[in-house]
Amino acid sequence: MSYFIGADWLVKNQQAIYVAPKINEGDKQIDYLGMLHSCLTHGDIAKNTKDLYHIKLNEPFIEINQQFDLLTPLLIMQFLQLVKDIVRKGLRQSYYKVEHNLTCKIKGRVLVAENINKNLTRNKPTNTYCRYDEFGFNSVENRVLKRTLKFVQRYLAKCPEYHHSMKHLMDFCMPAFEMVSDKVNLHEMKATKRNPFYKEYQEALTLSQIILKRFGYHINEIENSTTQETTVPPFWIDMSKLFELYVLGLLKDKYAEKIIFQAKGSYGSPDYLLIDDVQPLIIDAKYKPTYQKDRGLSNIIEDIRQISGYARDKGILNKLGYHTEEVQTMNVVSCVVIYTDQREGNELPDSLTDGNAIKGFTKFYKVPIAVPILNNKELNCFDN
Repeated sequence: MSYFIGADWLVKNQQAIYVAPKINEGDKQIDYLGMLHSCLTHGDIAKNTKDLYHIKLNEPFIEINQQFDLLTPLLIMQFLQLVKDIVRKGLRQSYYKVEHNLTCKIKGRVLVAENINKNLTRNKPTNTYCRYDEFGFNSVENRVLKRTLKFVQRYLAKCPEYHHSMKHLMDFCMPAFEMVSDKVNLHEMKATKRNPFYKEYQEALTLSQIILKRFGYHINEIENSTTQETTVPPFWIDMSKLFELYVLGLLKDKYAEKIIFQAKGSYGSPDYLLIDDVQPLIIDAKYKPTYQKDRGLSNIIEDIRQISGYARDKGILNKLGYHTEEVQTMNVVSCVVIYTDQREGNELPDSLTDGNAIKGFTKFYKVPIAVPILNNKELNCFDN
């Protein structure tokens, strides 16, 4: 319960549990959407959100207060960020099948049954009902994205608390789909083609399927979902993973391309490496308030051992620039733990190794960071 928020069945169809994104100080509520939005401003971080949440779409839905629906806003935020990246690069054009009733010409394949029903039985001998390929933006994939955007637009219109934070994303994405139809049937939604050269499309279409299934593929279900009570599938959001991505965004803001995320070593993958000629660092993110205390190393000793192992991993050391056995044995790599502490600021210090040394260890440091929290006005909606 320290790391996960969400809802699930304790006894299926009888007793459910709900865990809110709280922190230890009073009734402050973590702004998990603000954390997600902060890290997703870096397009390359979006591909690392695969394990951020787990949804059990095939289990019975759980009825909760609509204001406690943590899942839908998260899915929408991630979806809009992916579509924003797609729009920036330009919508993909491809061949797609269309059906038209043509006059005095034949194109592609004649659909005999439809031609008889629509033309011959109605005394239209000069018309021919055909199916053929066209090249353009109105592909099935783009229509699925447009359909999902319409769902999202309707949802945000009914939820003003989320509309303000996501309005700029909607305003950026919708104009690009002006020439794309939102008409798509269920069979087409499930038969969308995936192209490995367009990874953003793959991830956005996967989220489209989840969002549309969340509302039963019917846009009118949104009207019901925004009443006082709604139903959601059992789900869990990994806050430690979200904090890890949030810190990654902060590090990229500060160090840009010098940060490597989860570099592969010989025996493990530290959260981050800072590749720097002057002071390379091994950095780890811990969603643990334990680090706020100067005593009680017994609670964090396993973390220390884990990170120390990375600092002796030759594969990791090679990536940091320690290329020879001689250099590896002469130097001790500095290690940094970034942890949550709401008493501190929400920006990283100029140097990650200034102060806050972990006593009893060489070149081991800890850096506190505050995560976004909801203001009092936003908190009122969670008091029911």
